Amino acid sequence: MTSARPRVRYEKRGRVARVTLDRPQVLNAMDLRMHAELAEIWDDFEQDDEIWVGVLTGEGNRAFSVGQDLKERVAGGSAPSTFGSRGLPGWPRLTERFELSKPVIARVNGYALGGGFELALACDIIVAAEHATFALPEARLGLVAGAGGVFRLTKQLPFKTALGHLMTGRRLSAARAFELGLANDVAPVDELDECVDGWVQDVLRCAPLAVRAVKEAATTSATLPLDRAFATRYRWEEERMRSNDAVEGPRAFVEKRPPEWTGT
Repeated sequence: MTSARPRVRYEKRGRVARVTLDRPQVLNAMDLRMHAELAEIWDDFEQDDEIWVGVLTGEGNRAFSVGQDLKERVAGGSAPSTFGSRGLPGWPRLTERFELSKPVIARVNGYALGGGFELALACDIIVAAEHATFALPEARLGLVAGAGGVFRLTKQLPFKTALGHLMTGRRLSAARAFELGLANDVAPVDELDECVDGWVQDVLRCAPLAVRAVKEAATTSATLPLDRAFATRYRWEEERMRSNDAVEGPRAFVEKRPPEWTGT
């Protein structure tokens, strides 16, 4: 990473990695340097066997992230872009890390707009503060939600609801996101960390390989007919099936004690 002040804070404690977008003065807008830093972080997150879950958030209570740094884009000549970030700094970005096996929780603490919303959509669980606001306003700028927003929102919301927000840039409140099943939980801002930690602890109560197997099977099978979903081989399910934890879980239940997961 560059020797200048990092754009992202990356902290590990126990089994948890916390990733914080750290440009609060511009509402955590993402420039190319931030994307490059994030790529190194996600590589490390996936490879570190001691880490079982990640939390992604933005610094401060005003914004998770308002997306792409448009000042940088304009200064760079507004080169045409389309879906995905291949060939750009930070590729593959979280929105295109389709093989990322570990769960990531989005802690949304304010505006999640454009690419910021797309980051949240790429996470597995969304926990939002009551004042959080979601939107994909790209069409209002002559752009499209090219970091997966067009694709993910139409899968994670009812189709016409998603299309309405995509084609108008209308905003979505935290309460409405929860009502539609987009957000998993909503909390007052002063209770947000406690709410997020509750989700983290619930994930950590589960065997890490089982969590990865669930994530892989659910995402892979989402577009498969049911018979093909059953017939497909899943890497993390095969790891889980042969793991020590698969023996430990039932044994701990029978012995009436908490399981001791090792991730092996």
